[in-house]
Amino acid sequence: MFERFTDKGRKIIILAREEAERHQNDYLGTEHLVLAILRESDGIALMILKKMGLSTEQIRLEIERNLPGGGATMTFGEIPFSPRVKKVIEYGVEEARLLGHNHIGSEHLLLGLLREEEGIGGKILRSLGANLLTARQLTVTFLRKSAPRERDRKSNTPALDEFGRDLTQMAQEGQLDPVIGRADEIERVLQILSRRSKNNPVLIGESGVGKTAIVEGLAQRIIQSEVPDNLLSRRVIALDLGSLVAGTKYRGQFEERLKVVMKEIVQAGNIIIFIDELHTLVGAGAAEGSIDASNMLKPALSRGEIQCIGA
Repeated sequence: MFERFTDKGRKIIILAREEAERHQNDYLGTEHLVLAILRESDGIALMILKKMGLSTEQIRLEIERNLPGGGATMTFGEIPFSPRVKKVIEYGVEEARLLGHNHIGSEHLLLGLLREEEGIGGKILRSLGANLLTARQLTVTFLRKSAPRERDRKSNTPALDEFGRDLTQMAQEGQLDPVIGRADEIERVLQILSRRSKNNPVLIGESGVGKTAIVEGLAQRIIQSEVPDNLLSRRVIALDLGSLVAGTKYRGQFEERLKVVMKEIVQAGNIIIFIDELHTLVGAGAAEGSIDASNMLKPALSRGEIQCIGA
């Protein structure tokens, strides 16, 4: 159950068990999870609660006031989870999936607490001003802020980094100009990207009218958390076909490069690629006896493994 939990996520469960034991309760409830979050001083969940203006002392007092009395009998072995805690964990896993995260941390457990409607823990947090939508947006913000410290780690998309530009990272670093007057077009792109199928928009217009600017505006919206929940953690990467083709004079070299890039996109699971001058895909990299880029991409696009914006 806890394979995908981060160290801090696991620590929340351990601390919650300690809280249940300390209060002589024979089950682990949502209230114990909240007390555990308050004890994990450098966890993102606690940072989110503070950012929403909640007082940790007030949360603790309300939880302590609502805790059930200690059981008359001792519980041996591991204290069991209450059904509501199991639901919180399910919701936490689902929130991580919606945000495109491969791990479950304290922040996802907090989102699970705020989604679960019956538990004491979530009820108290909501009564003190905690809000699920705000907590989601803050989760994305805090995780993104911690990303620069993890840049020293080996990238999981080295080929894509070489042959593309990460527009979301450029937006994060303030390298993109503001996009004015394109709100309707950006909204339409967001609507198409959020579909379950047929979710690969194409921007059509004369050269120079601002098709690339719409995609840059999308990247800025993602950074500002002004997109649907399923797009919050997406990376928008402009794929440079010229770089992909450059230097591939021997048969099979281009296909090999494109296969590596496609594999990285599929494995990452949170990437939207932007291909400018989409018509250049037809015939790109095609040598005698080989297939072109469009025929290589089509199966992955139709299966929904890769999401693409064309212009």
